[in-house]
Amino acid sequence: MDPCSVTFKKSAEKDLRKIPKEILPHIFQHIENLAAELVPHDAYKLASAEHLYRIRVGDYRVIYQVLHERHEVIVYYIRHRSVAYRGL
Repeated sequence: MDPCSVTFKKSAEKDLRKIPKEILPHIFQHIENLAAELVPHDAYKLASAEHLYRIRVGDYRVIYQVLHERHEVIVYYIRHRSVAYRGL
């Protein structure tokens, strides 16, 4: 299967500015892996939102949507676990 494109919403870009710089490479590695494997074995479908998934990266959660027909992953939020699910 061809790798999918990964796009970031403005909210995810804003979240990235708040994350410590030493953690960012680890988070980006997991996001790059999403392009090859859309729903990895450690991903969970969120019950509160029909179309969203999350992956765990240490104390941070990456909330994303998979658009299978367009071969695209959209990253919505990258937040600390204590606030990741508020407002979903």
